[in-house]
Amino acid sequence: MPEKIYKISIAGCGKVAHLHAKAIQNIPNARLSGVWSRTPKTAKDFASQYKTRAYSSINQMVVENEIDLVIVCTPHPFHWQPAVEAAEAGANVLVEKPLASNLQDCDAIINACKVRYVKLGVISQRRWYPPVIRVKEAIDAGKIGKPVLSTVTVLGWRDKAYYDADAWRGKWQTEGGGVLVNQSPHQLDILLWYMGDIEEVYGVWRNLNHPYIEVEDTALAIVKFKSGAIGNILVSNSQKPGIYGNIHVHGENGASVGVQTDGGAMFIAGMTGIAEPPVNDLWTVPGEENMLKKWVKQDTEFFNSCDPIVYFMKCQIEDFINAIKDDREHAVSGEVGRKTVELFTAIYRSTRDNQPVKFPLKLEPGLDGRQKLFEDKRKKTKDQRRTNSPFEEPVPRQRKGQGDVKI
Repeated sequence: MPEKIYKISIAGCGKVAHLHAKAIQNIPNARLSGVWSRTPKTAKDFASQYKTRAYSSINQMVVENEIDLVIVCTPHPFHWQPAVEAAEAGANVLVEKPLASNLQDCDAIINACKVRYVKLGVISQRRWYPPVIRVKEAIDAGKIGKPVLSTVTVLGWRDKAYYDADAWRGKWQTEGGGVLVNQSPHQLDILLWYMGDIEEVYGVWRNLNHPYIEVEDTALAIVKFKSGAIGNILVSNSQKPGIYGNIHVHGENGASVGVQTDGGAMFIAGMTGIAEPPVNDLWTVPGEENMLKKWVKQDTEFFNSCDPIVYFMKCQIEDFINAIKDDREHAVSGEVGRKTVELFTAIYRSTRDNQPVKFPLKLEPGLDGRQKLFEDKRKKTKDQRRTNSPFEEPVPRQRKGQGDVKI
C-alpha cells in the first residue's frame, strides 16, 4: 500500500511562509496544495513561485483539496481568522509562533480545533536543536537534581529597515507587541518546557532606542514557578548587531546546563540566515564537564552540513504529520503554545499595574494592557518638557487666550 501523501496549505504568504514552503518541499510524504493570503496578489505570486494554486477562501482551499494541514503564517494578531476557518473546514492546524497575540484569540483557536476534533500545534522549531534537546534530557534524567533557577537572555537588534520592510511591524494593532511577541517566544517556550508551569510574574517593558515604533524593544521579568523554582527573563532588540540568545538552568545539586539558541546577528525570516550554530554554552554536570568541546564541534559540523533554517522547520512539520498519523498530541500543542502567550501577557499587565501577576490569568478584552504605558506617556500635560524618550512627544506651547491644544 503506497504511503499517504499529506496535503498541506499555507495561510499567509509573507516572508516566513517561504521557509515553510521550502520545508514542505523537503518532506517526501508531503505536498504543498494551495495557498491563501489576506492580499490576493501576494497569494497569486507565492502560488506561482511554488507551483500551486492561490485561493480567496480558506474553506474552499481545504475542502476542494482535502487538505490535511493548514500552516498559518499571517501576522500575529491575524492568526485567529485563518486558524479557525481551517479548523471549521476540517483541517489540522499548525500556527506560526506565537499561537496568537492575546489569550482570547488563543482560546478561540483551541476551541475551534476541539469542536472539530482536529489537531493544533504551534511552531517552535528550536526545540529540535540537538543542544536544546540535550539540556531537556539532562534535566529529565535528574543530572542537575531539581531545577531551581533559570535565566533567559536574548540580546538582539532590529533596525529601522526591518520595521519598514512590512507595514504591520512595530504597531500594537498589527504586530501585537514587540520583542515579547515576535522575537522571544522561542526562548520563552523552551524555558517553560524546561521549568514547568508558572505561579507569578513581575515584569517591566520599555522602548529603549526605537522611537519610530509603538511597541516595546526590551522587557525584564522575575518568574516564580509552581515547582518553587525561580527565574529571570531579559529580552531586548536594542543591542547592535545582536549578541546572543540563551537559556540556562541551574539545579539543586549545584550543576548547571545551558544552550545558546542564537548567536551574533539575529536571524530574521526571509531577510537573513542563522549567523552561528546553536550550541551548549554551559555544562557543569559531574563527570560531563569536558563534553562541551565535543558537542560544540559535533553540532557545528551538523549545522554546516545542511540548511538549518529549512531543516529544523522540516523537523517540526514532520513531527506534526506523525502526530496526525499516530493520532497523538503534537510536541508543541495549542495548550502548550497558549502558555507562552500567557507569560508575555502577564509581563504587559504587570507593567501596566506595577505589581506581580498571579497565574492563571483571567481574560481581558482588547490589547490586554500592553498599550497603556505608551498612551499614558503620550497624554502628558502641556508643561511636559522635550525629551528623547520614544514614549514622550513634545506638547505644543499655548498662545495667550488659546484653548487646550489637542495632541
